[in-house]
Amino acid sequence: MAMAKRIDGYSEDWLPIKQILNGMIELDSGEYVTGVKVMPRNIFIADQGLQNAIIGNLRNFYNSINFEFWLVIADRPVDIGVYLSQLQILYNNNSSNIAKKLIMEDINKANMFMSAEYNVVDTEYFILFKEKRMELIQKNLHTLISGLANSGLNSTQTSNDDLRMILDNFLNGGSHTSFGTVMS
Repeated sequence: MAMAKRIDGYSEDWLPIKQILNGMIELDSGEYVTGVKVMPRNIFIADQGLQNAIIGNLRNFYNSINFEFWLVIADRPVDIGVYLSQLQILYNNNSSNIAKKLIMEDINKANMFMSAEYNVVDTEYFILFKEKRMELIQKNLHTLISGLANSGLNSTQTSNDDLRMILDNFLNGGSHTSFGTVMS
């Protein structure tokens, strides 16, 4: 019976990623992966005519894209620790019992959301593409941003942080990991 050879390393070592820089993932092949982050918009609170116009504009936009692209939806964990700290300071500096009671209700609600029972995340939307030539990267980014703007949606080029979060989501099954140093 043959023994399995043990391979040391990390799953990231198997990825063909050279670096993440300037809102792009540089691959070992010389290609770049980049794209846009689309700001969410609830069109269902608009009147029916505007909803139909936005959907029609998006359909035309998607059909006009002449390069391969990926639609990616990723959940980013939300850290409300700073908000909780600000509430605590507000509570400590307030002398009104009524205001303190209302602030404490907000603190308790925020603590409830931070518990393991709730998974508080922001859902983010991306359109990504892969390209080797920098002039085509800029052209494709312009096509995406202007096409989305014509459809009534705002977008920006992906940041390094956005791309790292997308990779973290795929590599860790959506679980956010953070490991601390153990001191003896």
